[in-house]
Amino acid sequence: MRAFRSVALGISLTLSLAVASGSGAWAQPTHGIAMYGAPALPPDFVSLPQANPDAPKGGQIVFAEVGGFDSLNPYILRGSAPYGVGLLTVETLLGRNYDEPFALYGVLAESVETNAARDFVEFTLRPEARFSDGSPVTVEDVLWSFETLGTEGQPRYLGAWQKIATAEAAGPRSVRFTFTEADRELPLILGLRPILQKAQFQGRDFAQSSMQPIIGSGPYVVDEVDVGRTISFVKNPDWWGADLNFYRGQHNFDEVRYEFFADSGVAFEQFKAGIVTSWREGNAARWADSYDFPAVQSGDVVQSEIPHQRPSGMTGLVFNTRRAPFDDLRVRDALIHAFNFELINRTVTGGDQPRITSYFSNSVLGMDHGPATGRVSEFLEPFAADLPPGALEGYSVPLSDGSSANRANIRAATRLLQDAGWSVQEGVLRNADGQPFTFTILMRQAATEMGAILDIYVESLRRLGITARVETVDSAQYTERTQVYDFDMTHIVRSLSLSPGNEQMLYWGSDGVEQPGHRNWMGMNSPAAEAMIDRLLTGTAQDDFIAAAKALDRVLTAGRYVIPLWHSPVSRIAHASYLKFPERLPMYGDWLGFQPEVWWSEE
Repeated sequence: MRAFRSVALGISLTLSLAVASGSGAWAQPTHGIAMYGAPALPPDFVSLPQANPDAPKGGQIVFAEVGGFDSLNPYILRGSAPYGVGLLTVETLLGRNYDEPFALYGVLAESVETNAARDFVEFTLRPEARFSDGSPVTVEDVLWSFETLGTEGQPRYLGAWQKIATAEAAGPRSVRFTFTEADRELPLILGLRPILQKAQFQGRDFAQSSMQPIIGSGPYVVDEVDVGRTISFVKNPDWWGADLNFYRGQHNFDEVRYEFFADSGVAFEQFKAGIVTSWREGNAARWADSYDFPAVQSGDVVQSEIPHQRPSGMTGLVFNTRRAPFDDLRVRDALIHAFNFELINRTVTGGDQPRITSYFSNSVLGMDHGPATGRVSEFLEPFAADLPPGALEGYSVPLSDGSSANRANIRAATRLLQDAGWSVQEGVLRNADGQPFTFTILMRQAATEMGAILDIYVESLRRLGITARVETVDSAQYTERTQVYDFDMTHIVRSLSLSPGNEQMLYWGSDGVEQPGHRNWMGMNSPAAEAMIDRLLTGTAQDDFIAAAKALDRVLTAGRYVIPLWHSPVSRIAHASYLKFPERLPMYGDWLGFQPEVWWSEE
């Protein structure tokens, strides 16, 4: 088994250096921008630290996806588009270096300019930037893209658009945005907005799902498409950015291909057969005991472990608090107690995966268990009357003894349910009106591992007199129903970074309680959480930023919105032996910007 060590600076040290380097005030246009201070790389950097500038070009990489797709526009609510469309065919003004907590460098834009207050940002386009049809990327394309995404695109674009007071051309190749309010992150967020070609959508409804490929300015174009089954992206031989230092050593494959399967088991068999050439393994037990097939034994497939320094994020079963009885924290707390994590972890993963203890656990931003102190306590105290129990006093996810009986936690769950007005009558848990406690867990087809988890959990709930039914739907139905919050409970995954900012409002903000398409699946409405997010966006000191993140973590975790599962401090990738990646790994490990971007083929 091949393992690697990241040589990235520690997160706390990196943040300290960034803050110490300055306030972020630019006297003139610069090649990059950071959330705090100045970006680490100089204007004449050769390549990103995690890329191999001498990587060979050519070859193919093939991924497996479970589910399907029925659209090639990933920027709207309608339809389900392959992930690779946005990743490979569309460019942004700036690009992220995942070896820094949050720093961006010029891609479509040759420079970015802002001030100490960060109440405006101005981007100047590269004269050589081109769409795949050869037409130049213009200021008009940028302005149209921002407005269209903000008004007709997915809700994740709306929040930033609403903070723009004016958007205007500042020169033949320059565009300037002024803001309605202070927001240190907004210049960076705007730098990461996809830039689309205005001419392609003239006379078309942007919000209408379509199988017509988007004309982008990225390194690849859509090639073969078999709707719902296969999509292939091939390198554009005339790609304008091939010699850009930001992309030196990146986008090395001639073809990136995605094969879609209805079942993860079938997909894994295709990997074993060599049809799929890279496979991410999320189960530590399978990683240890299921990789003895012939291709591994012969050395044609190797196993690589990629360490990282990013937060655990949140993966688990989310309650929809828009619906009774999950609007009662005591009920949510009871159902968390009834979830026998230790038994489930041992059964499903061999017990090797650590549990997620909070949303930012495994990082410097994670909350401390025990009473809040210092700046964290100071930030939360004004909201004390409305905070969930444990946010200030300290909260930890309950532990079980690992036995199938889980007696102590079941007793605790029973007491919580009684306090909430539920009692067992003839073996059925009922409320004061005699209504039975029943609910549905919505799942996507082919979620094999989740099926095993739910089998154990549903049986535990039955001991409390609760009937839980698992409803399985296809990918398209699942996407549609989660966008309008049509579920009682479902599986949630929220990957979180070392630079939480505007996206946190999309995840946890009150706008998502009723507006469809937000990522606030739990339906939480917390003034305290929104105040902490505001501090993340407006603070100028590292200590305050970290304290705000820790305080937000407390509000989220103590709210008991999710039954947390496990995370891994390493990512596990099995892949064809001829697929290579640099020894120097980014701080974020196997995350965005890693595979397929910095990989190459030596076939």
